[in-house]
Amino acid sequence: MNISQESDAVRPRARGTERSLARRAELISIGRKLFSDTSYDALSMDDIARQAQVAKGLIYYYFQSKRGYYLAIVHDSVADLVTFAASGLELQPVDRVHRTIDGYLRYAEHNQAAYRTIVSGGVGFDAEVQAIRDGVREAIVATIAEGAYGRVDVSPLARMGLFAWVCGVEGATLDWIARPRLSRDVMRELLVKTLGGAMRAIEEIDPACPAPAPARRDG
Repeated sequence: MNISQESDAVRPRARGTERSLARRAELISIGRKLFSDTSYDALSMDDIARQAQVAKGLIYYYFQSKRGYYLAIVHDSVADLVTFAASGLELQPVDRVHRTIDGYLRYAEHNQAAYRTIVSGGVGFDAEVQAIRDGVREAIVATIAEGAYGRVDVSPLARMGLFAWVCGVEGATLDWIARPRLSRDVMRELLVKTLGGAMRAIEEIDPACPAPAPARRDG
């Protein structure tokens, strides 16, 4: 077989792979909406297939089970959120904090179903799902720590203070997208200022963890 024949043989497989990936992505996009509107336990595979307008066997083919489908949705949503929020590496630390919070809010605002899938509802106390959500929080904590302190290896006290702030941001953001009475700019500034308060509290308890100067100016 010459090079041209090899290329001709590879192209159909490549096209098939592309179609398969596109079909899988489409099912994940549908699933984000389904699991946002309805709890995990309330949706059967028959319900999912009917609402997605596909054969149930297709979902089994790509994801093996309802739980596998849900986990794929959560993983995909998490990757989008973390990538979106953590962009802006070229910025100065204080600007990066603003960019991270703004990116987080933009993602939640424009991908409400996916955000709800990540933060709330779903499989209850499933350990793997909880681990995924914990990973999101740790990734956001690391991004904020790097932007605010210039490093990710902060002390346990600083990490806990930032972690508590992130958990509060989740609840506030869920309420904000459900009742958008504040603009994103106002919401961002509010969260930036509460972050400054969290860092000042960290510094007060442990002076070895000084709040960055820009955070002090917020007060």
